[in-house]
Amino acid sequence: MAIGGEHTVKAFDEDISRLRGLISEMGGRAEQALVRAMTALNSGDLDLAAEVIRDDKRIDTLEAEVEQLAVEVIALRAPMADDLRELIASLKIVSVVERIGDYSKNIAKRVAQLNESRSIEAIPLLMSMSELVAGLVRDSLDSFARRDAELARNVTVRDKPVDDFYNSIFRALVTFMMENPRSISESAHLLFVAKNLERIGDHATNIAEMVHYVVTGTRLEDREKGDDPAA
Repeated sequence: MAIGGEHTVKAFDEDISRLRGLISEMGGRAEQALVRAMTALNSGDLDLAAEVIRDDKRIDTLEAEVEQLAVEVIALRAPMADDLRELIASLKIVSVVERIGDYSKNIAKRVAQLNESRSIEAIPLLMSMSELVAGLVRDSLDSFARRDAELARNVTVRDKPVDDFYNSIFRALVTFMMENPRSISESAHLLFVAKNLERIGDHATNIAEMVHYVVTGTRLEDREKGDDPAA
């Protein structure tokens, strides 16, 4: 191989390594945003909630850096086949990760609104649901970092229990609101949190599906979803 060709391959590998590093940092921050937002919700920690909201800007900045780098690599290196597939998937994945950060920020914003009233015993259920969701986020990002198609497939299978959890919380809170009209505002905030957790689970599963496609070149079959309680 000519020296120029070796240099091009080395530069491309360095770009890909940097890209993966940025996505890894972004994913780690999004996962921690979820965990910290739920910790703030559980304890009523307004300072921690404010930190989650403030730190979301770093996730947005990382998304912009990844997008710029990926576009530059595509334009300058003209990657083909597997390399191009990974770059396109990276652009899609960072967009999804950014949304996970946004949902976590939205949960953090509810902490102040719930701090005045905590009469409903639903927060422990939400904490249990968030643990399942955080596991999906962590494993979907790990599957990307490790190029692990089997772990990615495993994540998609674990999405339905999150949907079922959401459905149970939805029905319980709606019933509670009907029996206790004074709790409507608080229950609505908790429903909002539950829906955000459910959406984060969906996004983690979307990441896993993209990882599986990048690694294998094949798409997973449509996953089983829980029933829509609002239907």
